[in-house]
Amino acid sequence: MRRHGIRAIMARPRRCARPTAITTLPIAPNLLERSFIADAPNQIWLADITYIETDQGWLYLAAIMDLHSRRIVGWAMRDHLRTESHWRLVASSV
Repeated sequence: MRRHGIRAIMARPRRCARPTAITTLPIAPNLLERSFIADAPNQIWLADITYIETDQGWLYLAAIMDLHSRRIVGWAMRDHLRTESHWRLVASSV
């Protein structure tokens, strides 16, 4: 490779640009205190947000899970992190 001047293409380090508005928001209190047991459906819901890099840019995915059934009960995908996202509720069989 050196003799022919061939070099590997190195991937750029991945960096996520976080809006400053998100970093200045207060942190929600921990109401569960690591007690992840629900006796019935719809008592405890957990939520998380992740981001996925696509060819068109970043895609943000938010999901809500019912702790009792461990099923996703709602989700939203957007290309931004503004708060007006509309949730899609999943039909529950519980």
